[in-house]
Amino acid sequence: MRENYRDRAVVIRSYDFGEADRVIVLLTQHHGLVRAVAKGVRRAKSRFGSRLQLFVNLDVQLYVGKNLATISQADTVDYFGARLIEEYERYTAACAVLESTERLIYADGDGDPYLYNAVVATLEQLQTEEPTQTLDAFLLQAMRHAGWAPSLFDCAQCQRPGPHHAFHPAVGGAACHECRPPGAAEVDPETLHHLWLLAHGYPTNPTNVQRQEGHRLARAHLQWHMERHVSALRVMEQ
Repeated sequence: MRENYRDRAVVIRSYDFGEADRVIVLLTQHHGLVRAVAKGVRRAKSRFGSRLQLFVNLDVQLYVGKNLATISQADTVDYFGARLIEEYERYTAACAVLESTERLIYADGDGDPYLYNAVVATLEQLQTEEPTQTLDAFLLQAMRHAGWAPSLFDCAQCQRPGPHHAFHPAVGGAACHECRPPGAAEVDPETLHHLWLLAHGYPTNPTNVQRQEGHRLARAHLQWHMERHVSALRVMEQ
């Protein structure tokens, strides 16, 4: 990696560092996840501190350091926050996108732009589209890209063609009657079809019940494979 470089990036999270600095966790387009220090941004006269916020698409200049990079410049490319912070459901869905991304990035290579592009597109879609369904499409497509998407038609165990009526993340998604494990969820096959359409980027018009059931299944599969909870997804269920 060069001593310094420019890249597009979105802020995943940040935390205070020292007396006036902040560490910014960036999802970059071409360099994966980067932890960088923004020096002096907690001071009132910081020249770019207000740009280093959630839901901003940035053009950043970074200098490579031993443990942390340093942000020397940050210019706003797109700002998605205005609509998101006005509506609680859109805000929590957007937070779930960012939090999930930090877990999913480790399945990607550093030079793979997929997640950055997907996050930016999803933040833009969350301005106008149904938030839960938009989030689920992002999660399913990102899991598919990472190689551990749920099976939504064929049985995940024996590949018997569906549709099936059971789902469990431990077996990889849909399960036929013979392969169904204890504790599997009883599901409407139309819910699995709805999720399949989302996973492959096709339009879908589910009932409210199918949308809610599909969200629970997508969330369960994601968190099973991550082996940890995504806090923003828990908030969405409250």
